[in-house]
Amino acid sequence: MIFYQAAAPVAVCDLQGCVVYTNPAACDLLGYDLAEQLGRPARDFAHPDDPTVDRDLVQDMIAEGRDTFSAEWRAVRSDGEVVWVLISNALIRDSDGEPQFVLAQYQDITDRRAAELRWHQTFANAPIGMAMLDLTGRWLEVNDKLCDMVGYTREEMLTMRNADLTYPDDTSGTDLLTDLAAGQRDTASLEQRYRHKVGHPIWILLRMSVIPGADDQPAYLVGQYEAIGDPVMRDSHMAHIALHDPLTGLANRALLMDRLDQELAALPQCGGVLTVLLADLNGLKPINDSYGHAVGDQFLITAADQLLKAVRPGDTVARLGGDEFVVLTRKPNLHEAETFRDDVSQRLESGIIIAGHEVKLSASVGLATTRNATTPASELLHTADLDMYTHKLASR
Repeated sequence: MIFYQAAAPVAVCDLQGCVVYTNPAACDLLGYDLAEQLGRPARDFAHPDDPTVDRDLVQDMIAEGRDTFSAEWRAVRSDGEVVWVLISNALIRDSDGEPQFVLAQYQDITDRRAAELRWHQTFANAPIGMAMLDLTGRWLEVNDKLCDMVGYTREEMLTMRNADLTYPDDTSGTDLLTDLAAGQRDTASLEQRYRHKVGHPIWILLRMSVIPGADDQPAYLVGQYEAIGDPVMRDSHMAHIALHDPLTGLANRALLMDRLDQELAALPQCGGVLTVLLADLNGLKPINDSYGHAVGDQFLITAADQLLKAVRPGDTVARLGGDEFVVLTRKPNLHEAETFRDDVSQRLESGIIIAGHEVKLSASVGLATTRNATTPASELLHTADLDMYTHKLASR
């Protein structure tokens, strides 16, 4: 009587998986009346690709000492319609503890599965990067678009955290995740600098939202990612190669000269002091001769990393070739420009370990500045070059 009046679909099967009873709610779910179900294997009402209650399942439950088993599977109605159900199976034992029947309770989850399918299709096929993260920033799921943006495979991404792609000095993303995980914010946006797998920086517009759990507390995060910049240039691999150094991913001479011209043209409106630093690394040739060019390449990449850490969003870091790098930025006054040069010089003075070899990173850094928009770009580079040699000679 209890099963008969239950609002939820309920069925009872014998230990072979054959139906011995179903309540009216189960009949409504499957579209079969009780007489049409009695004595038939539960397999007759399930999708052929899905497991259901049968002799093997029952024997496994008994052998493993499990009294319950739950699974999601597709039930096939009498009219051929397929519905998703969550089935919870429980062994019914007699007074001696011997299994006699299997009680199956069904929950129609068709709408939920349809919503999940729509979500996964939207997630996978979104024209922007999308990801799910736990509250520590670990990637739980990523779509192909995000993988393409940062250069990592899905398998690689799922072993990493958001912090692994950001530069050490960029703390805004970490602060944002902390606020969201603590429930202080439901959604937020920011511009985040990520490091592409091959080494160059990419700027991302990140929109992050909190997904609450059953207790209404933050359970996980959903992020949307859009690369900032000209989409034609961003999507063109050949354009990137034409404008960037293949080893470090920094701007090359062509892109640097274009940025210099843009910054000079903007001086009357933006004001300040246009600042150019030219850094010449010391000791690259001895490193190549002693340890090989692979170590020398890592030496150059390390120097590029230090320069990228020193700059702000919108600044330009370029490699002119060999061991020469240029930084282009704007400072409020000459004093700030000189202080910036000192900071860059300090960043390029350290002992580092590359492939087990201890090498010294050092550089001579020259400075050139102007407030005059008519100053030729080549003159700024020449002035910075002369100042760099002055510092190199002084250090000797």
